[in-house]
Amino acid sequence: MNIRPSALALAAAVLLVTLTGCSMTEGNSDSVPFSGTSTSSDAADATERVSSGIYDLIGVKGRASESYSTVMGCSGKDTGKYFQILHPWSFYPASASDLDVAMERLKEELPKRGWKIVDYGPDTSKNKNIRMTADNDEKKVSTRIIKMSKNDPPKLSLDVVSGCYKIPDGQEIERF
Repeated sequence: MNIRPSALALAAAVLLVTLTGCSMTEGNSDSVPFSGTSTSSDAADATERVSSGIYDLIGVKGRASESYSTVMGCSGKDTGKYFQILHPWSFYPASASDLDVAMERLKEELPKRGWKIVDYGPDTSKNKNIRMTADNDEKKVSTRIIKMSKNDPPKLSLDVVSGCYKIPDGQEIERF
């Protein structure tokens, strides 16, 4: 699939507004939390480990899509010094009936692992997909999970986004 950079930038902006205005920060709920100083490669590895942890909680047979993290700018900050990581992926259960089980397990298990569910319910699409947004203040990450029962094949669509990192002095942000 060929995605134009402008479409990816628009999708990233919409995702940031959706995910990062939640409760990941103390005080100002409109700002993205500071995740510390890191290279973009190390930050991507950390974000992908969080995704793997979410995958482990699903608890039903299925497969995850092949996906890669991407580097985004932090809203209102110097794009040469600050960045966030987005890791989008999908989960396809072996059986369509397991989709509900997978979503319920995530709803139950995420809070037991330090996540706070900040939004849950149907979206405004004609399919009324179930959306869940959860924040992990300790890890400075947020996830949005969408149960897409009417897709062919049915799937969970997951986006994991980090807080805002600062690149170490003397280094440059790798864009991928």
